[in-house]
Amino acid sequence: MRIGTPSEVEKGENRVAMTPDSARQLQKLGYECAIEKGAGKPAGFSDADYEAAGVAIIDTAEALWADVDIIAKVRIPTTSELDRLTADKTLITFFNPGGNEAGLEQAKSKGANVIAMEMVPRISRAQKMDALSSMANIAGYRAVIEAGNNFGRFFTGQVTAAGKVPPAKVLVVGAGVAGLAAIGTSTSLGAITLAFDVRPEVAEQVESMGAEFVYLDFEEEQQDGASTGGYASVQSEEFRNAQLAKFRELAPEVDIVITTALIPNREAPELWTKDMVDAMKPGSVIVDLAAEKGGNCKLTVADEKIVTENGVTIIGYTDFPSRMATQASTLYATNIRHMMTDLTPEKDGQINHDMEDDVIRGATVTYQGEITFPPPPPKVQAIAAKPKAAEPELTPEEKRAAEVAAFKAQTKQQVTLLGVMAVLILGVGLIAPASFMQHFIVFVLSVFVGFQVIWGVAHSLHTPLMAVTNAISSIIILGALMQIGSGGGFLVVLLAAISVFFAGINIFGGFLVTRRMLAMFQKS
Repeated sequence: MRIGTPSEVEKGENRVAMTPDSARQLQKLGYECAIEKGAGKPAGFSDADYEAAGVAIIDTAEALWADVDIIAKVRIPTTSELDRLTADKTLITFFNPGGNEAGLEQAKSKGANVIAMEMVPRISRAQKMDALSSMANIAGYRAVIEAGNNFGRFFTGQVTAAGKVPPAKVLVVGAGVAGLAAIGTSTSLGAITLAFDVRPEVAEQVESMGAEFVYLDFEEEQQDGASTGGYASVQSEEFRNAQLAKFRELAPEVDIVITTALIPNREAPELWTKDMVDAMKPGSVIVDLAAEKGGNCKLTVADEKIVTENGVTIIGYTDFPSRMATQASTLYATNIRHMMTDLTPEKDGQINHDMEDDVIRGATVTYQGEITFPPPPPKVQAIAAKPKAAEPELTPEEKRAAEVAAFKAQTKQQVTLLGVMAVLILGVGLIAPASFMQHFIVFVLSVFVGFQVIWGVAHSLHTPLMAVTNAISSIIILGALMQIGSGGGFLVVLLAAISVFFAGINIFGGFLVTRRMLAMFQKS
């Protein structure tokens, strides 16, 4: 089968759904790749780059749509684009099925299969296909860069011979993927960063990134503010009033506000009112990432940058990922490639549209002439642990009796083990020389003590323990090498060689695991 990518028809859209690198990966799955002439140029990929990757260049969009079996694109398809679909084609794109009823009906009438990338379930194994998170990550980063471009001071504080510059104070409203990306970028630039979210579990994530979480003195905030899919849910009027009161308190203090609050298929909630804008200092900046759905700021104008009478700049761009087209295209094309990997389990260049698969079923909005949106909940839940049955409440006497019984059972087991070991050592002592028994008893005691020490260590500490076990293994190797050179007989040399072999595995494996663990805490 052949997969192709047309140029995006929406004005100002610079992204492309296929890159030369993703095309090479798709070819390994057995697909032929094609792209419309010049489709990758706005994202920094020339036709020559695609040709070098083995991608066919098609002159027109009409020819490409007619020639390929699978179409991968970025933006919601237009009516004219949907008219080019046929029953044997598969379309993979952002589709907005919740607000695009006409598009669903048109795709249904064509009999085409449509996979909406924003509908990929937010479960662990689908993270590699989560295009919404990929684009939100870029939008959050770019929002801080746009704010810095319009802010008249440093982000970080400085003390120079020419004077002292205070650090900028940034407030991020909404700590989803975009919000966390904005928080990370802001703190890395040295700003004092505050963040707010209706989901209390986000506080730890915010604080772990070096920002300060803004709490409300409101009882409802302690409830779960999340809905299905990891998005924030609609809150009560009382909560909203407490939220707005807190923002009014912060408005005169902050220099930059980045709003990211958005619930799918709803208008953006108004969180930054006109009186808050009026209370901000001249030169302050507001970046509204929800501008496409009306904006979180009352004065936001979609796709425009305005300056208020009191000197506050409000940025309402709706194309933040497109403003970093090369990076955005690379990530989105990778999401598409991972989706194609799941659709092609045999790597034979043929789609296996398995509607029993949670990810494929969740992302499919039309299939074989039927509308399949909305999808059923995933069979694989985010937390698959079975709740424990409630244990019966025990009286203090019953608890003490249970503890005594457990202690007696453990003591009996230890006494039995020691008795068996004593009998074995006695048996060996009857036939072995005294010099051997001296070393053998030390060896047995060492094994026993070492086992008890290591067995008592929590699993979370096993990796730091590698350093100690490596040192012990090194001593074992030194002792074994001395025995190999002592000429003590074939059995002694054999046992010493086996000791060197297994101790070497422990050392090299320990260093490898420790290295991988340390790499997790290093910035790339």
